[in-house]
Amino acid sequence: MIDLYDGLTARLRGIGDATWPLALRLILFWEFWESGITKYRGDNWFADIPWADWQKGFPAPFEWLPTDLNWALATWGELVLATLLLLGLFTRFAAVSLLVITAVATAAVHWPAEWDGLAGLWQGYVITADNGGNFKLPLLFIIMLLPLVFHGGGTLSLDRLLVGLTHRTDRLDDRVMDLQAAGLALAVLGLTVVWVEPAWGGILLGVAALALIIPQFMGNPLRPDF
Repeated sequence: MIDLYDGLTARLRGIGDATWPLALRLILFWEFWESGITKYRGDNWFADIPWADWQKGFPAPFEWLPTDLNWALATWGELVLATLLLLGLFTRFAAVSLLVITAVATAAVHWPAEWDGLAGLWQGYVITADNGGNFKLPLLFIIMLLPLVFHGGGTLSLDRLLVGLTHRTDRLDDRVMDLQAAGLALAVLGLTVVWVEPAWGGILLGVAALALIIPQFMGNPLRPDF
């Protein structure tokens, strides 16, 4: 029975490594493409919203940009990056970029304008908009993007084809779990959080920098990887 179980899980793991990144890429492509194409075909509602109706407004440096430029960045960012996800091309870059877009959108329109504790913050974990925020959907998108940052586009992707063309398939099973790996993870999280809550994000980025730098002085430089 144990051998049967191990055989089943090995096969599920094998097919899963190919299918789950593709499934994430497809659903995220659809969501971001729909958002981008709606902006492309519609009017710039960024310029039409009174400041009082924003939750927190755009974080710096986007708050200093003209609304037309912010609209164009959001529109073409969603369209181009969604297409990269669909193709599985430069997947990690596309996923990190969409994390930033999602976090900026969360800060601007989804994050509670004011909250005085976790109980108050949690009231914004909803789908429908209200004065307490509505960050449930963007949070789910962020959680779905993170595996693509850490794992990549998977077997059924153009990234995997590029790995083969550059003769690096022997490195596909490389795994490194050390202080610098933790630093990279914290850097990704910090880059996401800093747009919404700068103090939290700054702490994460600061700890990430220490985790990445300290090993350099201990004779353990960051190993290049694909």
